[in-house]
Amino acid sequence: MSTISMRRTTLGAVGLAVAGSLALTGCKNGNEELPVEQPSASAGQPSGSAQPSGSAGPGTSADPSSPAATGGVPAPGTGGTAKSGQVFKIGETARVPFTYGTDKAGQIDLTVTAIEQGDPADLDALKLGDKVKGMIPYYIRYSATNTGTTDLSYSSVGHIRGLLTDGSEAQGVAVIGKFEKCPNESLPKGFTNGRTQTSCALALAPSAQTKVTAAQYWGEPYNIAGKNKELVWK
Repeated sequence: MSTISMRRTTLGAVGLAVAGSLALTGCKNGNEELPVEQPSASAGQPSGSAQPSGSAGPGTSADPSSPAATGGVPAPGTGGTAKSGQVFKIGETARVPFTYGTDKAGQIDLTVTAIEQGDPADLDALKLGDKVKGMIPYYIRYSATNTGTTDLSYSSVGHIRGLLTDGSEAQGVAVIGKFEKCPNESLPKGFTNGRTQTSCALALAPSAQTKVTAAQYWGEPYNIAGKNKELVWK
């Protein structure tokens, strides 16, 4: 069991991964997250972390900012903060408190827009070898809109993971750098009230017989282990 970080620690902990190689996080029910470092998209720009209406077929990909990818997402919600354990349909928006580090706190509207099944060959670019042999990638597309008054530039939303058909956690992969099939960049400069960014989280099903059918957000204050407080889209 490696000891780089526990699954529920900040995603920045995976920054110690060596480019092109695999480093496992601390064990948690056999579903450790696999951090992978890819070449940086551009020098001087903070790297992204890695970190549903039915599933699309293998090899499906789409521009996450296009209408097809977002599934006609409604305008950000104007209601109150999402309740712990609340369940949403794919395309519905949850308003959540958001903190990053020790100096940024605000709120965002978070929407899971699609869960797409990829092709196992997509994972070749991550150079994980036998660690992902037989696994099927799923791309959880989501958007985040800054609805508070705090400038969230260069923050990272993260804390999105996949759930399998039986409700258990899918294998997660945290990609540091650029992965074309599932881009996940830090929030851009000037990410102030009203700004929106689309992003993606990578989840792996253990075989073709098992699917990723739901997504879960476990950022604060929805991250109380064993209390079923997480937000779910399915």
